[in-house]
Formats: sequence, C-alpha cells, structure tokens
Amino acid sequence: MPFNRPTLTEHRNQILRDMQGGTLPGVTNVTRFSVLGVFAKVWAGMAYLHDSFLDWIARQGVPWTATDENLEGWGNLKGVVRKAPSAASGAVTFQAVAGSTIPADTTISVGGVGTGQTTEAVTADSSGRLTVPVAMSTTGAAGNVPLGSLAELSSPVLGVQSSGQVTAAFTGGADAEDEESFRSRVLAAYRTAGRNGRAQDYIDWALSVPGVTRAWVNPDGFGAGTVVLYVMMEDGNGNGGFPVGENGAAGADHRYPAATGDQLRVADLIYEEQPVTALVIVCGPIPQPVDFMISGLGQANTAANRAAITTSLSDVFRRASRPGGTVYPSAWNAALDALNLSQYSVVAPTGAVSGKTVGHMPILGNIDFGN
Repeated sequence: MPFNRPTLTEHRNQILRDMQGGTLPGVTNVTRFSVLGVFAKVWAGMAYLHDSFLDWIARQGVPWTATDENLEGWGNLKGVVRKAPSAASGAVTFQAVAGSTIPADTTISVGGVGTGQTTEAVTADSSGRLTVPVAMSTTGAAGNVPLGSLAELSSPVLGVQSSGQVTAAFTGGADAEDEESFRSRVLAAYRTAGRNGRAQDYIDWALSVPGVTRAWVNPDGFGAGTVVLYVMMEDGNGNGGFPVGENGAAGADHRYPAATGDQLRVADLIYEEQPVTALVIVCGPIPQPVDFMISGLGQANTAANRAAITTSLSDVFRRASRPGGTVYPSAWNAALDALNLSQYSVVAPTGAVSGKTVGHMPILGNIDFGN
C-alpha cells in the first residue's frame, strides 16, 4: 500500500502528543513559545526533511519517477541517451570582387537570430559570387534559419560586400531533449524485450536523433527489403516541421543514393543500429494542405477566436495526421467544440481527408472564416 507521508504540521503535533503522553515525565501541557514548543518545531522540521529525502530516494528508484542524472542512468541501462542540443549549419552567399577570400572562422550574423563561423576559406569565382559554409556558434532550434534570410559579416572583409543571403537553409539545430520526452523513450525501451528490427525499433532510433519529433515506418515501401522511414521535425526547424534535405539512405550504404540534410542525419544514425540486410530510406512526408471554410460564427467571429480555431486545427493535424493516413471530421469537430464557441459551421472539408499516396500527409492549409 502507498506510504502516507506526514506533513510538517502532523510531525509537530505527533511530537507534542508524545511529550504530553508520558515520554517526558511530568509534562502535561506545552505552550506555543515554551522551550519544549520550540524543540517540537525544530524536531518536526528535521523529521520532515528526512522524509523529503527518503521520498526523493524512492522516486529515483524507478524510471517512471526518476529525474535528472538518475533518469539518464536508467536510460543508459537500455542504451537510451538523452538527445543533446545541436548547432545548425548552412551556407551564405555574398557578392565579392573575383578572387576575394573569406577566411575560415570568420564570424557572420545570420538571420538576426545569432552568429556563426565559416567552416572553411572560400574564394569568389569569376562571376563575383562567394558561397561559404557556416556553422552556428550556439546550439538550439533557433539556429534553423530559412532560405533567403539576410546575413551580415561581423567584420569587413576586403573585396566582399558586408550583406549576404542564406542560400542553403540552416538545418540540424535542436534544443536539448526535455525530461518528459526523454522519459517516454526510456519507458518505451523497458516495455520492449530488445531491438531486433521491428517497426517500433526504427521509430525509436529515429526519435533519438536531435530534432526529430515524429516518425513512421513503411515496410517494403520501395520494394522488398526496403524500410521507408518518414520523419518530422516540428520544434522550430523553420520549414513547417518538415525535414530539410533530400530523401535517401545513409552515406555508408551504397545500395541507394545518399540522403542529404536532416534525412542524412537520421539515416546515418540508424545505419549503425539496423539489421545489416535492411535498406533504410529516410524521407520527409509530402505536405498535402487541407483548406477549411468555417462560417456562421456570427458575433464569435473575432480575431481571438480565429486565432484559437487556427491553433486548435493545427494541433488536430499534428496529432492525427500521418503519411498516407486519414483525418476524420470527428477529430476537428471535437477540437472546435472544446473552444465553446456560441455557433459555427464547418462548410469544408465535407468529409474525411486522406493522403493521396503513402507519402502524402494532410496538413492544415488556409482557413476561410466567411462572414
């Protein structure tokens, strides 16, 4: 049965009862500010702190309540490691005098979100274009800067314009995995007997890559012996949650063209874990926007309600959609009902929406709120 941990007041009252119940001969009453009353408070506080420590020890004894390094220890027993933060990288193009060079380790301000350093020296070609690879200085999803963003040289470089443009989107940046997300992966590992190439194993491997939030498996998706793995990276990658890169296999697997960008990071990690005969192809789902028409809001057609509806429908598609899957009207109707709108009518879509093919994934498109 569970242990009912006494409160601080219950500890103090128990000590006072013991004092007046014969533990201390001749004591029949203890006043609030007497010496014994003060002792009772001090002893109660010590007992409460001891209980707190014992409670903390008990919580560290099982993975479903363990925290911090103790949870990581439970994960390590099953080969599950907390996803570390990672830094994004991409490329920036400047206009320059032909022959001008940007040295390696030059600091560049990228997209107004942070700075990065060039990873190699690059010399401008005869057309005056100079494209330099850049790695962000700090880790985190905020460093995933989209294509077309502005970039600035932090210090002038002879022959090179100070302003440039991101010509290869910055990808690969991810925040450190939060504790509850890590705990869910640890518990999933303990629920399984081992990893031998089951569908769930591929999903678990993909989710261990920094930035990956969802994954799905399509066995034999590109023919016998292939494992097609679709991944999403919805925590601030600047591309609507879809991976940035080309679909393909791991760089070391020469049976299929290698992936690039986010897909390559996932494929390379899985290559070290997968059964040797499987050809794993990592893909980004193909977005299939679903437009909504919502009418009849009447007095509820306010900016706040429109924003709440948009957020709610976005959440529906994040929870219910998958490559080639189906999202049913019951899902979005339940979400809209939860907003307690006085009135509304979903004019379109008129029924369930499904992915056109296995790789297409329904996502929220435009919303027309009508009159």
